[in-house]
Amino acid sequence: MTSPTPARPAAPAAPGGPSAQPRVVAVVGATAAGKSDLAVALARELGGEVVNTDSMQLYRGMDIGTAKLTPEERRGVPHHLLDVWDVTEAASVAEYQRLARAVVDRLLAAGRTPVLVGGSGLYVRAAVDVMEFPGTDPRVRERLEAELEQHGSGTLHARLAALDPAAAEAILPSNGRRVVRALEVVEITGRPFTASLPGHTSAYDTVQLGVAVPRPELDARIALRVDRMWEAGLLDEVRTLEAAGLREGRTASRALGYQQVLAHFAGECGEDEAREETVRATRRFARRQESWFRRDPRIHWLPGGTGSDPGDLLRRALELVRARHGAGSDAGPA
Repeated sequence: MTSPTPARPAAPAAPGGPSAQPRVVAVVGATAAGKSDLAVALARELGGEVVNTDSMQLYRGMDIGTAKLTPEERRGVPHHLLDVWDVTEAASVAEYQRLARAVVDRLLAAGRTPVLVGGSGLYVRAAVDVMEFPGTDPRVRERLEAELEQHGSGTLHARLAALDPAAAEAILPSNGRRVVRALEVVEITGRPFTASLPGHTSAYDTVQLGVAVPRPELDARIALRVDRMWEAGLLDEVRTLEAAGLREGRTASRALGYQQVLAHFAGECGEDEAREETVRATRRFARRQESWFRRDPRIHWLPGGTGSDPGDLLRRALELVRARHGAGSDAGPA
């Protein structure tokens, strides 16, 4: 592995043989694709540690509904940036970036390989790319939040779709906080929110791996995952978090599964309807994830699913990680 140096804008990789490793690995893809297991396996092979890039796994107590790996499933690999925020705290990508960069830099300085894993595309980019966030205007934010309270996120999302279709595609209509932020950026900059996102310039020497599962199988996996969450006690988890202020949390209360269960507890739907809507909403979200990641030409896509052998998936991932790709590890898709 290359000797650790401070984080800097991406440059061509240093020369190295086939066994040379990049400084950072990121495993991305849709929910239920099998990212977490691959990340653990890679960390064990590379002498690395896992860094979470799933925005909802940052919340304490949100374990079942976010499919957070149990200590046993982590197989002795240290995991970072899990259970960071209380459910009452609003998520902040800028704050996450600060935390993630500190962890990545610390691991690199210790000679460990950071293996980032998660399906929150903006959080992945905040961790590994050169990225600065637009400022904020409290007056604009306050007005938009008042509109959100009065009219709901669907109305604001429709406005965003007219102003910035790409941002609307990437943000769930139910995610009122992110819709408000996107509209705020549009208003104060006069440009689409997506125009504020950086180009594909890495802050670290990074290899990004995407796990692709055929859509019919992914849909079936999502339904099975939701069934298992219910069986594992998701309703009890939400009850506990509700007592801790989950309903007041602008971000956590909108998480897939949690939002639907809260609606059930409020008498807005039956339990079966809440479960079915969780499946539908998660499938829609998975399509948005795939669309987001497919736009990044640096991601090397690997076939997942039942037709692929886990050992072969790991082997192919390691080959990509250890290859230098001539002009650098982010040179483009495999």
